[in-house]
Amino acid sequence: MIKEKGEDMEQELAEIKESKIKISIKKIEKVKEEPKEAKKELAITDLPGVGEVTAEKLIESGFTDLISIAVATPSELVEASGVTDATARKIIQACRDNLEMGFITGTELLEKRKSVFRIKTDSENINKLLNGGFEAGSITECFGEFGSGKTQIGHHLCVSLMAQKDQFEQEPYVIYIDTEATFRPERIKQMAEAKGLDPDYVLSHIKVAKALTSDHQSLLAEKILDLARDPDHPLNVKLVIVDSLTAKFRVEFLGRGTLSERQQKLNKHLHTLMKVADLCNAVVYVSNQVQSSPDVFFGDPTKSVGGHIVGHASTYRIYLRKGKKGSRVAKLIDSASLPEGEAIFMVDEKGIHDI
Repeated sequence: MIKEKGEDMEQELAEIKESKIKISIKKIEKVKEEPKEAKKELAITDLPGVGEVTAEKLIESGFTDLISIAVATPSELVEASGVTDATARKIIQACRDNLEMGFITGTELLEKRKSVFRIKTDSENINKLLNGGFEAGSITECFGEFGSGKTQIGHHLCVSLMAQKDQFEQEPYVIYIDTEATFRPERIKQMAEAKGLDPDYVLSHIKVAKALTSDHQSLLAEKILDLARDPDHPLNVKLVIVDSLTAKFRVEFLGRGTLSERQQKLNKHLHTLMKVADLCNAVVYVSNQVQSSPDVFFGDPTKSVGGHIVGHASTYRIYLRKGKKGSRVAKLIDSASLPEGEAIFMVDEKGIHDI
């Protein structure tokens, strides 16, 4: 009798245990089946310390979305909206928490980089040297003596971008910051006609500004994000050209006594261009002047102006020089992912192409 009761209790416990396991499995399956609710993105007015008036001031200053606020500094928000420094920090932190601006895996970054496009030139040698063309989201610096082809490459990139316009959801635009009065619409027209493009269409999608001083140059670079975030007519900025990067800085900062100040301003200017390249997913092309290094007794004494500041900020650095029979040589001297190499190309009325 006792034996039978013991067996019945064991069977009952086994059934209870089995029932609990089945319930647990169902709960796990239900959790797997139920999709996670997408995290609701905050509006600017939902941010702590931001009312309608403050939100309006932020939008007028170009802070039209959370990402623009998240990457801003507290002083920029204080200047734009008039809030206190503590409130500005809370606003920025709230944006960063909502956007989950933390670390990601290498796999996620690789997937993200698939959206990076490249502007191809008519020279397959240059395209091969740069693994397909000039890369978006980065700064490409070309330096060389006068007549080496720096400005011609800039003009050619303007036309080449318009030739690739079908790959974008919105019409692409070019921002051209001219510091040496080298931009020529006639040259753009000539290159566009050679590629079978409408010159008026190409020119209408290039926004040109002449920089009068180094401060004006830096201000123009900061205004690019305002153009891209304009609430009424935002521009799909896909190419930014600065020709040339250091011309105004060399004129205004003379002697060793001003070197530190010059480098600080140049560094800030380059970081603004880096932000534009990243947020707009745009190609940033800067040309740069050169100088002769007096301590080089053998080999080419030519080096770019700007020192290590420019070198660290540039993702790709290309040294241009004149070759034989009117040709030009582009030498890739620095890149995070590509080996050093050279490409020979020609410059004529049609633009840039292989020999």
